[in-house]
Amino acid sequence: MPHTLASLVNHTALKLTVLAGEGRLEVPVRWAHASELIDPVPYMEGGELLLITALKLDAQDAEATRRYVRRVAEAGVVGLGFAVGVNYEGVPQALVEAAAEQGLPLLGVPRRTPFIAISKAVSAAVAADQYRAVTAGFEAQRELTRAALSAEGPAELLARLAAHLDGWAALYDASGAVVAAAPDWAARRAARLADDVGRLRERPAPASSVVSDTDGDDRVELQSLGTGRRARGVLAVGTGAPLGTAERYAVHSAVALLTLTTERSRALQDAEQRLGAAVLKMLLAGEPDHARAVAGRLYGGLLDAPFRMVVAEAVAGDEQAAGGGASGGGASGVLDGLADAMDSAAARTGEAVLAVPDGGRLIVLVADGGAAADACAAYAAAAEARAAAQPRSPGRSGRAEAGHPEGVAVGLSAPTGPMAAANAYRQAEQALSVARRRGRALVEHEDVAAGSVLPLLADDAVRAFADGLLRALREHDARGRGDLVASLRAWLARHGQWDAAAADLGVHRHTLRYRMRRVEEILGRSLDDADVRMELWLALKATSGAPGE
Repeated sequence: MPHTLASLVNHTALKLTVLAGEGRLEVPVRWAHASELIDPVPYMEGGELLLITALKLDAQDAEATRRYVRRVAEAGVVGLGFAVGVNYEGVPQALVEAAAEQGLPLLGVPRRTPFIAISKAVSAAVAADQYRAVTAGFEAQRELTRAALSAEGPAELLARLAAHLDGWAALYDASGAVVAAAPDWAARRAARLADDVGRLRERPAPASSVVSDTDGDDRVELQSLGTGRRARGVLAVGTGAPLGTAERYAVHSAVALLTLTTERSRALQDAEQRLGAAVLKMLLAGEPDHARAVAGRLYGGLLDAPFRMVVAEAVAGDEQAAGGGASGGGASGVLDGLADAMDSAAARTGEAVLAVPDGGRLIVLVADGGAAADACAAYAAAAEARAAAQPRSPGRSGRAEAGHPEGVAVGLSAPTGPMAAANAYRQAEQALSVARRRGRALVEHEDVAAGSVLPLLADDAVRAFADGLLRALREHDARGRGDLVASLRAWLARHGQWDAAAADLGVHRHTLRYRMRRVEEILGRSLDDADVRMELWLALKATSGAPGE
């Protein structure tokens, strides 16, 4: 308990008397300080008992005394101690009245009680209070350490911490999800802080912040966990008042223990990641039996059931559907976020996830239909929602195009097993390529296989090739020498059937035959070549809607 004016008044050796402010004696006293300055405020910090003899103050001047008392009260001085019988035989009535007006406690100090005795009493009480706080902090540290080493681990630690603070505590993982809370009802309270936790996680660890509760009256303090660039978790504590010294020791101990646990887990994760990389390498090399033997119990369950291969890249936030390569830098943090989301989801359900960083990519094996696969889809959907909310800008073709979803492109293979892992990797890469070209955050291989190839032609390089291939025909038509492009389109659409194509065009079949010979002459290529017909058809589809079409 902090030392108060009441405890000083009750100190039998000091013989202090209360002259004003009787109702405010329970206020804590941080220090006792003697000053005869007319204006001691610049040297006050607040919380002091100011001891005076009125050597320079005319304590019988009501107005001067009122100004003095008002100024020290506004500066946070908690009380005045006036030495009786030094400069004044009694306590000036003007001083008593001024103190009463401000509600400031005024204590009479008898002549036989030196100011130094009051200072020593306050100092001893402050030291005793600090000793009690440190002792309580060390005891809390021992208790929290035992809890951290128990079978329940962080959950038991949070329960002990909440009890020590007479409040609540919650732990968030690297993705910002609540993984433990004490008491149980605190999980709902902690979930409402997702945005605040997200902002703290964006800052380098260690970091902290205090947030106010609009739905309650508790004070919430957030502390990031980890020693690296990115926070590995966040601790939240809610209390009814600011933390005292003992409570602060307890929170700092909890942060240290949880950070140690997190970093130790990170070291294990790094070892698991190296093992996972070896398993993946064997799978892609067509050695499933060796991969299963190395996977052991850690990843063996993942290989016993259908899994999906995920290949993800960090891409520039303003990358257009034309499809560029992966970009590093700040966008690489998006891959960390994706990995954290999948790891957290899998941890909650107890399923295995094999994740291997590969340069600017992330390769992941997830159980088909599992929580990690769902988390991957949800992460991509959130990225696309953010991209859709951004203003659309004109692309190189003049059309309005949306930017690529915020830094992520993901390709997802069809469900497969260890024997076909290499094929699943190719499927995921193909889906990833389509995701980049279409400006999508996630594309599944089944969608690519079941869809049309035509959307894949929406590429500037493809359009440039098509324009070059058909330019001579368009220039011929523009000079009014025949409708070769439309005739070519009709002939190809009818699979080279002269009568049907001529009927579509409303011309005689001999006219159409003449036009097709002109197409061959102008292009210098034979329409009997299936590859030529295919290229011309795709070129016509890629430029569909262009001027003159």
